[in-house]
Amino acid sequence: MSDSRHTFLQIHPHDNVLVALADLTAGTIINFNGHDILLTDNVAAKHKFTIQPLDTGAEVFMYGVLVGKASKPIPLGGPITVDNLEHASEDFKMGSRKIDWQQPDVSAFQERTFMGYHRADGSVGTANYWLVIPLVFCENRNINVLKDALSAKLGFAKPRGYENEVDSLIDMYRTGKTVEEILTADLQSTPDQQPANRLFPNIDGIKFLNHELGCGGTRTDSDALCGLLAGYITHPNVAGATVVSLGCQHAQASILKDEIAKRDPNFSKPLIVLEQQQLGTESILMREALKRTFTGLIQANAQQRRPAPLSKLCIGLECGGSDGFSGISANPALGYLSDMLVSMGGSVILAEFPELCGVEQEMSDRCVDEGTATRFMDLMRTYNARAEADGSGFYANPSPGNIKDGLITDAIKSAGAAKKAGNSPVVAVLDYPEKVSQAGLNLLCTPGSDVESTTAEVAAGANIVLFTTGLGTPTGNPVAPVVKLSTNTKLFERMPDIIDINCGTIIEGTETIPQAAERILDYVIELASGNIKPKAVILGQDDFIPWKRGVSL
Repeated sequence: MSDSRHTFLQIHPHDNVLVALADLTAGTIINFNGHDILLTDNVAAKHKFTIQPLDTGAEVFMYGVLVGKASKPIPLGGPITVDNLEHASEDFKMGSRKIDWQQPDVSAFQERTFMGYHRADGSVGTANYWLVIPLVFCENRNINVLKDALSAKLGFAKPRGYENEVDSLIDMYRTGKTVEEILTADLQSTPDQQPANRLFPNIDGIKFLNHELGCGGTRTDSDALCGLLAGYITHPNVAGATVVSLGCQHAQASILKDEIAKRDPNFSKPLIVLEQQQLGTESILMREALKRTFTGLIQANAQQRRPAPLSKLCIGLECGGSDGFSGISANPALGYLSDMLVSMGGSVILAEFPELCGVEQEMSDRCVDEGTATRFMDLMRTYNARAEADGSGFYANPSPGNIKDGLITDAIKSAGAAKKAGNSPVVAVLDYPEKVSQAGLNLLCTPGSDVESTTAEVAAGANIVLFTTGLGTPTGNPVAPVVKLSTNTKLFERMPDIIDINCGTIIEGTETIPQAAERILDYVIELASGNIKPKAVILGQDDFIPWKRGVSL
């Protein structure tokens, strides 16, 4: 058999493996650069096969970088798998500055604006939320009591659950249906009643940020929690906050206020801080919290959307449930969009440091100065050393789902993940939970874990998060809309309830990377203006997990 168009791809001229864009069967003849390659085995779409025979120890390159070494001989046309390839990546050191780059054409977007909420510190929000936050896990119950009291009454009811389906199951049981009849029944959902009209139409919601930190751990953890929460309170999508403290915990209200002042020295949003041990009974605490939160909501509701330039956008770049197409479709599309936004004076955040393993040299060379490059390299080395000390370095990052869909080593995963950063210079390197203060491409040290990383990107100032996925993930965030972009069309069609944008068009050849980026940016502008909602917001996917500063890949 011979190959047809759009069945394989060489990502970089230096690569010695090709990516299968469709399922290829053993015996298929691939004509590459005038040479025939006979596939020795079936190669599933997203997986890779060799363009030359490789001996044990031979280096494998993708995206132009070292991504692994052969653990056993691999024949010409043989697939690379976990059985014949092990993680390997190049070492890195201080190099020369490589900050010259080709800016994309942004003339079609240069004068575009979005309708956002202008804050006193000069930032602009894409939404308008009120936060209710515990300073320590002991207060989670009280936060839940406030949630039960406020959400439905003010018209912020949760999305539909599956209570109607449970009612159907109860009816079947009561009428004597068998287990088999119940299992084969078609559960029909019925429309829920619409939530009451919102009392405060200019408020997008009240968000309750429960967590399991604040005391009992290290002071470093509690200080980092205060910094993270300060990032949310000062976030442009947040109008004000109610903070509930027990009183005796490590995460003191005074530390939180100091962290707020670091991020916004002239902070002027409504901030309510209540201490249970000082107030006394739960009923006193609850009544005070309800009265003061309600009056804060009145102030927040006075905010209205006004035009803002695209330079006021700060985009978090995230990936999760990645596959072998991530680095050649959705991620480079975000990279092109990142370059567009940077060209217009906006900000982007690339996080997930375990997924930059193998591309450290490129990213450090792109840093604007040696001090910034040094900080990046030090954070990478320190983080990996901590992981290795616990018996799990960056090499252990790929999940079973990643591996099944073509990401055999961490270096392969990282080389594709880094494509989200485009080509612009790195203007700053931030350590968790620091906040963005410079326009341009910012690197933020976070785990590769989807929710921990997204939580941190939003604390750093991202007012929208663009999240690529090849396998599907429902991750969202309480205050910043999270947009899901599929790397392949099959996923987009299979999980339309959580995927917003399809980038499989790039794999199919019906759309170029720049065209996809412009389509995504059009969507972002509409979203930032409040005209559309991504699926994660519709589903109420409010994931919030602070990073307990230990080893989390």
